Amino acid sequence: MEQYKQEFIEFMVDSGVLRFGEFILKSGRKSPFFMNAGGYVTGTQLRRLGEYYAKAIHNSYGDDFDVLFGPAYKGIPLSVATTIAYSELYGKEIRYCSNRKEAKDHGDAGILLGSPIQDGDKVVIIEDVTTSGKSIEETFPIIQAQGKVEIKGLMVSLNRMERGKGEKSALEEIRETYGFETGAIVTMEEVVEHLYNKPYKGNIYIDDTIKAALDAYYQEYGIK
Repeated sequence: MEQYKQEFIEFMVDSGVLRFGEFILKSGRKSPFFMNAGGYVTGTQLRRLGEYYAKAIHNSYGDDFDVLFGPAYKGIPLSVATTIAYSELYGKEIRYCSNRKEAKDHGDAGILLGSPIQDGDKVVIIEDVTTSGKSIEETFPIIQAQGKVEIKGLMVSLNRMERGKGEKSALEEIRETYGFETGAIVTMEEVVEHLYNKPYKGNIYIDDTIKAALDAYYQEYGIK
């Protein structure tokens, strides 16, 4: 596993973004872990988060894209932080763009904020985590409506590796439905590999009890 992935897993734990226990998800599933990107609130956290996203995007999609699109609302700070990090790490100016939940009819009018998307642009979409693909369903037509645009791929922070609407993961369903690549900074398999029965700052975050709960959860909801 790449060093930045190991660091990112520890960063999620340190930030309180990735927690283990018993949680009821919006889907109604009872999960032994919970990931909330809203927990990144400080300047240092956002700077580091942007760097991890930038490294994952660079590794997956290279430099051949123009715009980083972050769906409202959580995607807005993600896209801003990552464009800054991309410039600092790789010396390439990527434009950021996000959508508004409601179109603005005065001043900087329209459905988009940040950079306009133009004919010929290559776009990478950035999100925190995808469980159902609903946000892509909403934002895909918005991006396509801007002109002849190529979507290079989607990058999320954590691949939960569980079924979406059918028998495949949400990321696989998005790839098949929309025809662009999908990726994650880390997968839950990598999280377990890095934390299971391994002390981190004096704590064991995935002990035998949590591991058994994870195994049971993926037995029921995991991808085939």
